[in-house]
Amino acid sequence: MPNLSAKEVEAKQKNIDNIPKIIALASPDNYAKDKKETKDLIKSDGPYIALGKVSAKADEEHQIVYDSAGETLEPIYFWILDMMNGMFSGKVKKVVDNFSSTAGSGHFSELQGKATRMQEEAMKMMQTIGVLIKSIINIVYDLKDFQVRFSQYDAAKAKDDLNSRAGVLALKQIWMDNVDVKRGNTSLKGMAAQFGYATLIDAFMASNSIEDTRNLDLNDRVKKIIEQRIFEFLKWKELSEEELRKRFQIEKAYLKNQIDSLKMYTRWAKPYLRAASQLSMKNLDDPGLVTAFNTILLQLTLMGRKKYDVEDSIYQGRLNPKFPKKKVRDYYSCVLVDFNFRGVPDGIPQRSGNAYIMRGRTEVNFRSYTLCEEELKLIDKMMDETDINEALSLADGMTTESLEAIRKDLEYFLGKDLTGISMEDEEKRDEKKKSNGGFFGDFFSFGKKKEEKKEPEFGKIRKDNFFEETVRSLAQEESKQMCFKIFSTYKKAHGMPAHKNPYEW
Repeated sequence: MPNLSAKEVEAKQKNIDNIPKIIALASPDNYAKDKKETKDLIKSDGPYIALGKVSAKADEEHQIVYDSAGETLEPIYFWILDMMNGMFSGKVKKVVDNFSSTAGSGHFSELQGKATRMQEEAMKMMQTIGVLIKSIINIVYDLKDFQVRFSQYDAAKAKDDLNSRAGVLALKQIWMDNVDVKRGNTSLKGMAAQFGYATLIDAFMASNSIEDTRNLDLNDRVKKIIEQRIFEFLKWKELSEEELRKRFQIEKAYLKNQIDSLKMYTRWAKPYLRAASQLSMKNLDDPGLVTAFNTILLQLTLMGRKKYDVEDSIYQGRLNPKFPKKKVRDYYSCVLVDFNFRGVPDGIPQRSGNAYIMRGRTEVNFRSYTLCEEELKLIDKMMDETDINEALSLADGMTTESLEAIRKDLEYFLGKDLTGISMEDEEKRDEKKKSNGGFFGDFFSFGKKKEEKKEPEFGKIRKDNFFEETVRSLAQEESKQMCFKIFSTYKKAHGMPAHKNPYEW
């Protein structure tokens, strides 16, 4: 989601569910009532603020209104959904699902109670995710410290005298600071500072074995102290390396376990976040919502899309057999169905199991559109920026972004990247890419234009060329016919007066 100003965020939250206006922004030449004004608004204010100001239209519009205390929304919704699934081969998407109820209703208190429980469970999961992320970061830092210590042990074993001497001196310093210092006044540093053993530390640093200690030009008392400490240091060096390497392996295994747990808790948190967002009421400024009434408003929108088949049009004779198919984009016949329901039950709400049976006024709007692939991408992109998707992206963001920040460290210690591809496979894949490129790859690709696919932007989608205008007009006829067919078939199936289909070929 882009960085938005406070004004843009407010405009987005208020108008993001108005799909006809989003379509008008994506395709102002076809579905904005004032093309120039809409384009100017997009350019000056941006798409989110323009969303609240644009006026939209459709290729075809029909409406059915029920105003009956005996009618519920469910039979209407599912009948139309099933018919659309058949017409669009299952490519029907629910793009809006909002509700709002009055504060004095039983429906309000019950759903708010459920939403609170979902929010509490989601927050528990998110807190656990935060703890796991901190644990992973701490483990990575511990493993890095181990790596530094191992470099000192490896240097002490090196055949090179300079590296070996430097490694041993570093380990001796660690031993004095962390092990010998626990003796207090009898430690090497304590005796050198308090009892005048000025040569004690230098003698310890100069000796690498008991034989070296015996050859020192020092008095016997100092030699005996150095012999004892050298013996302890050599034993410590051997055992500490072994234990550190064991702990390193245990920490690596624990790191993998923590990452798996993090991903698991992220999956667990998503259903609660989704449910909490779905149970949150939309702030609908509708005069039908009166605080003391027992009223509910529902907003549902279905969108079916079908790719226009150019091959089939050529076969049926609508297009010339020599029509240049490669010069046109993909076009889709789309039907948008909006359900607006106002439920006003008589007296105490009727209930069936755990669900309210709401009866009242239902308004169904049928609209048809014809959109190219880029326009649909823009519409999908804006519709995805709903509260539900933002809530789900919170969990993904905490997990993915945190792991991406330490990705190289995780790949180094675990030998695998976050997608599960081993580092060896990654290297082979990179080598394969190089083998296909290099000088010869550049030579043979000389003169070829590399097509870079750019993300579409509002107000910047190119106009249709001559061939695309032809395909769009044919797809438009198809979408109009499909829209009318859903509207007319529903009326006929329910015994209502119907009109003859004006779009039959």
